[in-house]
Amino acid sequence: MAETGASPLPPTPPAHSPLFRAEQFVWLTARVLEQRLFAYHFLHGNADPVETALDAYRNQDGGYGHALEPDLRGPVSQPLHTAHALRVLDSIGRCGGQRVERVCRYLTSVSTPDGALPAIHPSQRGYPTAPFVPVVDDPPSELLATGPVVGLLHRNEVWHAWLFRATDFCWQAVESLEKSHPYEIQAAVAFLDSAPDRPRAEAAADRLGRLVREHRLAALDPDRLDDYPVAPGYAPDEHHFPHDYARTPHSLARVWFTDDEMARSLDFLASEQQEDGGWPIRWRQWAPAPALEARPLVTIAALHTLRSYARPIG
Repeated sequence: MAETGASPLPPTPPAHSPLFRAEQFVWLTARVLEQRLFAYHFLHGNADPVETALDAYRNQDGGYGHALEPDLRGPVSQPLHTAHALRVLDSIGRCGGQRVERVCRYLTSVSTPDGALPAIHPSQRGYPTAPFVPVVDDPPSELLATGPVVGLLHRNEVWHAWLFRATDFCWQAVESLEKSHPYEIQAAVAFLDSAPDRPRAEAAADRLGRLVREHRLAALDPDRLDDYPVAPGYAPDEHHFPHDYARTPHSLARVWFTDDEMARSLDFLASEQQEDGGWPIRWRQWAPAPALEARPLVTIAALHTLRSYARPIG
């Protein structure tokens, strides 16, 4: 039944079931990939249709493109698209084998001289791109792009030559952070949550947690958002909350926040579901298509977070 798109859920009144309302939103607005992901995670669907949908974004170089990450348009492979693909494969238990070997070859081909990833490869030039994503000829390595990829590969016990220098880069970048911004901190957490050296990861996470609180990078009281600064270059209301850092109770970032702070954060997340059943995007919207394609992504992420903390979703 799930493979045909039919929902096994009973006809629950939309006002009383966040999951039912989100399901209607996904069928109405989402790309095939997010429809398949929703069916897999919440409607007992199969992993094969997810992987089939993801293959439409894969290029011959082993990377992924075609606006898989909605803010980067065009067909060319990019590290951010490829990180997105790895997250999808990880979420369905398929992050291994020949498909990931091909990904690692692509990552090797686009790495900078220090063995890590730029956020945007120059091949993006000439295609529509979010104005807050600069395309330069000789881009530097960035933790933002490298940390989540390295974390996912370690989490799935993938071993490839590319990982050695990329892992060293992540350690150096994380342990030298003094000033940062929410997305970079999230990338650091994605690395630390799966880094093999657990004592070192815990020590680094403890330092980052103090940095987050000292610089007020997490809005701890959703009712007083004016008390928390928005990072330079972010959209005016682009705040980040405890649940954005600790997406599951098992994350190293969870101990950065008290039980009351996390409860307020999750209450706020649940309250953000909109009338159409989807969750909003908080970053800057620059074109209709990327915004439309991103909302199902954040909706699925919100449901995952709420469920991981045993919050009722339906």
